This record gives sequence, C-alpha cells and structure tokens, in this order.
Amino acid sequence: MTRRSFPFLLLFVVGLVATGCTVGPNYQRPETPIPAAYRGAEPEGAPAPPGTFADLAWWQLFGDPDLQALIRQALAANYDLRVAVTRILQAQAQLTAIGADQYPRLDAQANAPYTGYVGGSRPETTSAQNFAPAAGLTFGWELDLWGKFRRATEAAQAQLLASQDVRDGVVISLVAQVSQAYFTLRSLDLDLEISKRTVVSRQQSRELVQARLDGGVAGILDLQQAETLLYGATKTIPDIQRQIEQTENFISILLGKNPGPIPRGRSLEQRLGPPALPPGLPVELLARRPDVRQAEQQLVAANAQIGVAKAQLYPQVGISGFAGVTGFITSGLNYGPLGVLNVLPFVNLPIFNAGGLLAGVDLAEAQTQEAILRYQQTVQQAFREVADALVEVRKRREFREQQVLLTKTLGDASEVARLRYEGGVSSYLEVLDTERQFFQAELDLTLARRDELSAIVQLYKALGGGWQAEPAASSPAGGRAEGTKAATAP
Repeated sequence: MTRRSFPFLLLFVVGLVATGCTVGPNYQRPETPIPAAYRGAEPEGAPAPPGTFADLAWWQLFGDPDLQALIRQALAANYDLRVAVTRILQAQAQLTAIGADQYPRLDAQANAPYTGYVGGSRPETTSAQNFAPAAGLTFGWELDLWGKFRRATEAAQAQLLASQDVRDGVVISLVAQVSQAYFTLRSLDLDLEISKRTVVSRQQSRELVQARLDGGVAGILDLQQAETLLYGATKTIPDIQRQIEQTENFISILLGKNPGPIPRGRSLEQRLGPPALPPGLPVELLARRPDVRQAEQQLVAANAQIGVAKAQLYPQVGISGFAGVTGFITSGLNYGPLGVLNVLPFVNLPIFNAGGLLAGVDLAEAQTQEAILRYQQTVQQAFREVADALVEVRKRREFREQQVLLTKTLGDASEVARLRYEGGVSSYLEVLDTERQFFQAELDLTLARRDELSAIVQLYKALGGGWQAEPAASSPAGGRAEGTKAATAP
C-alpha cells in the first residue's frame, strides 16, 4: 500500500465506522386502549379464553365443496386481488431502489473529446488539434453518516409490509364477498322453490274453488280470492329469477370471468352452525386484522421519514472519482497510454435554506402524528366491528329460531283454514289471510337463514380470519413472505 492511497483508505474506514449513527426516533407502538374482552362475547362480560374460530382457514370454515371451489377461483383470478399483488411488486422494487443508495455506485465510462481550430489566429502554445480518449470506471458514494438512507430503507420496508397487508385485506374481503353472495344465491334458489311449490298448491286451490262455484257451493268472490292468492305467488317468480341471474353475474365478476351460471352445492338448510369457539382475546386482533397491521406499518414508515428529514440538517460526506486509462494526441504527437486516478472527497454543509429543511422535519413529524391517530382509529374501529358482528350473530340466530316457530304455526293455521273452508265452516277469506301470511313467513325464514350465515361470515371477517393461503396454493393470494408476520406481531 502506497502512502498516496492511505488517506483514501483511512476515509473509507472512518466512513464505515461512522455509519452506525442514525438520527430520528426509533419506532414504538403508540398506547392504544384495548378492552379486556369483546362486548357481546359469550358469556357476556367475562374475558374470553385464547382461541378463536377466526384461526380457522376459510377452507376449514366453509364445508361446501362448491363454495370452496368458487373461492379458489376468485383468489386465482379476481382483478382487485391481482392489482394488490402488482402493488406488492412495486413496493419490492421501490425497496430495492432505495436500499441501493446505501452502497457505492460503480459505472463504466468511455469518452473521446476532440478539439480542432480552423482559421483565425491562436496562441503558439495552443495546439491545432487535440484528441484525448479515456476509458475506465467512475465511482461515487455518499456515506450514510446520519442514517438517512437506512431510515429511507426502513420506510420502504414498512411500505412493502403495508402493501402485503393490503393484499391480505383484499383476500379476506373477497372470501367474505363470495361467501355472502353465494348464500344470497342459495336463498334465492330456495325462494324460487317455495314460490313454485306455492303456485302449484294455489292452482289446485283455485281449481277446487272453481269446482265448488260450478256446483253452486261457492260464490264468485271465493274464486276471485283464490286467483288473488295464485297471482300473488306467480308474480314473485320472475322477480326472484331476475335476482338470481344478477347475483350469478356478480359472483362471476368476483371470480374474474364474464357473467354466467354459477354451480350450486349444499342447500341453505344445510347451514353453518354458530361459532363453536370463543372469539379470542382483543389483543390478538392487532396481529390478525390486515387493516390494523397495514395502519401500523404506515405509521412505521412515517416515523422513519422523520429520520430522513433530520439527516438533511447534517453535513453530507461522500467521495467520487475516476480510475482508468487515457491518452493524448496533440498536433499529431501521441502521449500515452496513461493510467489515471481521480479521487474527490466532498462535504456539503447546509447553511441557509430559508427554513426549508426544518419545515421538512416538521412535516414528517406532523405526518407521523396523523399516522398515529389513524392507527388508533383503525384499532378502535376493529373492536367496534367485532362487537357489532358478535351481537349480529347472536340476535340473527335468535330471530331465525323464532321465525321457524312462526312459520310452523302459520303453516298449521293455513292447513286448518283450508280444511274448514272445504268443510263449509268458514269463508275463503280466512284461507286467503292465512295462506298469504304463511307464504310470506316462508320467504322471511329463508331470508333469516341467509342473514344468519352472512352474520357468521361478517364475524369471521371482523376477527381477521380468512386471508391465509391454502397449503401448497399457487394462487396470487399466497401468504406473507417469510418473517413478515413476525415483523408485525405485537
């Protein structure tokens, strides 16, 4: 090692040692009030033990093979999910680009400047022609003395994790959307079956009334009332068929394909039961819900930007240079080839910028405060959604149970009213009233079953379940990269 190269190597070593200094605050999770238990959990008011049915993957929760197949198609082809995946790729590229600023830059360079003078007079010391080709490597490195590039990389890493959380959020929303739309479709199928069955029954009643009218036993009003019942049922069929086709179109779009028929699986009566496990501890929600994790990663990124802004207040130290070969051709005389080494250390110290750099720090700090508030708001909203979903599941179940009793009672009353009419004990008006109530009760029961299933799905979503990928799945809905979950766990 020559004495001439010693200062350069010394500067290099000093730069490596000094890169351990990082300005700006290190991230700490903000204080957020967390309840001891979810409101509405059973038993009410008691802390729920660990474990939740949200830990079940979607293919374990939904036992219908046809529904599972639809969800798999959606996870493979849905456009919203594919857009979310491309944003992860963008964030990965951004992280790589920002992280590269921490390291020296080395480029190959070649140039061949030529200067020639024509006409006029020139000093005798000036050659008529100059040609100086050169080729070599240029290098440059701004030492990260204050952690500017490390903080920028930290922010980019957090944005990458946030983009993965966005993808996970799209997955759970997609699973919920497909499931709820499928339950709606199956409820409409059941409505159509009930309506067709009712139409057949009422056609038979109309024929009976017509026969009684022909025999002089019934009046024309009885026939008109029987036709009123018949047409009240027939008019529901085209409306239900319209809703079925539109729901199929909606599911098709979720699956990333053009509108078309949707395969059916289990009937609505083969329903999911209520969650068998408690909904878990509220603190688990912070690591399970993608929107909460996303809000925290955005806070991490904003906090890191404070360090980037503060680093701008300190001197910027770096080195640049050129190493290669050159030569000269001057007035026909050749000189070279020659080796050339050009090293230029630099220090840039901000002195006056009209408060622009300090304003950048204030901006980063204010953006961090906003991110803190948004994170706390997201956590609070998550607890509210779980509480809403818990009471929704419980009360929908109770409503459905009462609707079952009401439907059975009205069915019995309808049968009794028809027998009384056939026996000449009562008028057809009694049949009209009970038949109308029974038909509506059957439709309402179908709706109650659908709403209970949808409430279970909503609770599953509110608890943050459903975004995990199937084992060995190759769909774009695959889970986070190795280590990502640990980085966001509380």
